Amino acid sequence: MTIKEFFSFKSNRYFWLNIIAMVVTVIVLLFFVMQWLSFYTHHGESVEVPHVNGLTVGQANDKLRERDLNYVVSDSAYNQFKPAGVILFVNPAEGQQVKKGRTVYITINTLSAPLHAIPDVADNSSSRQAEAKLLSAGFKLTDNELVPGERDWVYGVKCHGRQLVIGEKVPQGALLTLLVGDGEEINESEDSDSLDVQDESDMGEVGTDQGTTKVENNNAENKKTGVKKPINKKPVDKPSSKKSADDSWF
Repeated sequence: MTIKEFFSFKSNRYFWLNIIAMVVTVIVLLFFVMQWLSFYTHHGESVEVPHVNGLTVGQANDKLRERDLNYVVSDSAYNQFKPAGVILFVNPAEGQQVKKGRTVYITINTLSAPLHAIPDVADNSSSRQAEAKLLSAGFKLTDNELVPGERDWVYGVKCHGRQLVIGEKVPQGALLTLLVGDGEEINESEDSDSLDVQDESDMGEVGTDQGTTKVENNNAENKKTGVKKPINKKPVDKPSSKKSADDSWF
């Protein structure tokens, strides 16, 4: 068979009919596959993610179901300025176009405030330093409570009338009270020290005055009698010139 006869439809009719059938089959299959993909992926169809921030999960459920959207509570966070249990964030974000049946991931506000450890401010920082540490940790402060001690020095932290220990955990945003020294104890100790010093100086002055008076009296008597009266002095022991009996052995 020549090449011309091979490509001739008359002489090789069955071959060309099979080729045509295969091409048609492939085209039909591609058409149905594209239609199925369009139906499966909802090509060209989209809905907008509704506004659900600030709503409860139950309220958001109604809005999302209306647009054939699913949701999953994926995370929680704490915002002290919003009620517990409300939605804080959604992903995809509100207003974005998504396919029907898409799952929206929700972050809600925690039902209770997270616990945080009290910073170590007792007996190692001033009131200003302690206030800065506590405020930066997310706590709130009331008026300081004055206690005897060094002025403006922090001696402890209270929460709801109970003194806290170092490292104890309390809810974030709790009201705390600093126990700050009023300076009265320091002033009292300084006053007592000054009084002791003054008493010692007064006693020294009295002793000096008594000694001066005694010397003046002795001088007056000496002038009257003409005889000098010796001032009583404590005898001083003189070393003995004789050796003891025990020393003679050496």
